[in-house]
Amino acid sequence: MTTLLYTHPACLGHDTGPGHPERPARLQAILAALEGPEFAALQRREAPLATPEDLMLAHPARHVTAVLEMIPSDGISMLDGDTLVSPGSREAALRAAGAVVAAVDDVIAGVAANAFCAVRPPGHHAEPDRAMGFCLFNNVVVGARRAQRTHGLRRIAIIDFDVHHGNGTETQALADGTLFYASTHQSPLYPGTGMGNDPRHPNVVNAPLPPRAGSDEFRWVMSSEVLPRLRAFRPELVIVSAGFDAHRDDPLAELRLTEADYAWATEELLAVARDCAQGRLVSALEGGYNLAALARSAAAHVKALMAA
Repeated sequence: MTTLLYTHPACLGHDTGPGHPERPARLQAILAALEGPEFAALQRREAPLATPEDLMLAHPARHVTAVLEMIPSDGISMLDGDTLVSPGSREAALRAAGAVVAAVDDVIAGVAANAFCAVRPPGHHAEPDRAMGFCLFNNVVVGARRAQRTHGLRRIAIIDFDVHHGNGTETQALADGTLFYASTHQSPLYPGTGMGNDPRHPNVVNAPLPPRAGSDEFRWVMSSEVLPRLRAFRPELVIVSAGFDAHRDDPLAELRLTEADYAWATEELLAVARDCAQGRLVSALEGGYNLAALARSAAAHVKALMAA
């Protein structure tokens, strides 16, 4: 089976204003990298619009309504100091969540072995009732809940290798042991969470890394902490919060990963998916702010998916 790529031009319409790191050029760089001949077999799909009911799988109805109503008809509005929205943000956010919903549907149906959702805005900082950290809605949690509510899967794992801790995703896993959440991230760093683990919540694994940690440290915490706990959870679907801002060239943090590390991590997660989840894996873009490093890293990630 092949790999699916979900994206949509509307994701470029989320305008965050001059100088904002989460800019449309991020997605353009990734899509340009995926036009190479080695990606000819990648099956491309248009991301559909998520419905409000889809978003309500991860967020209260009042919050979904409030966020959508704060999107302006012109200009740019601030939801918080980092999170800006423009007229195009509504469709972009609905396409971003809709991509993960559609990818989950197709992977569970056996249309493809795995999928990558090249979308923006990202989602892993979005709390159930708060948009923050460039994120409006928690795309991966929406997808996880879709797998449970529509397809009857019970144990869903979300693995997050973005350089920032996915506080919004962790919040949902802390409240529900059917979700497994594991994060490798730089600490200290925004948002200041994910610094340790609570034995009362064995389904949540935080593996913080100090500034300037690189390949050896990342692969060690993945191999010794994340992957064994993930296997023990026996997920029926693996979802990846694929942030590429732990790259050594990224301007917003100080970890020192390379494209080879992202390929390795993808291969390891695919091995767990093969052993536990019938090979089912869905990946969604989170961070990554050096355009060249982001493009190379995402390409390495997708190559590994296609080789599964």
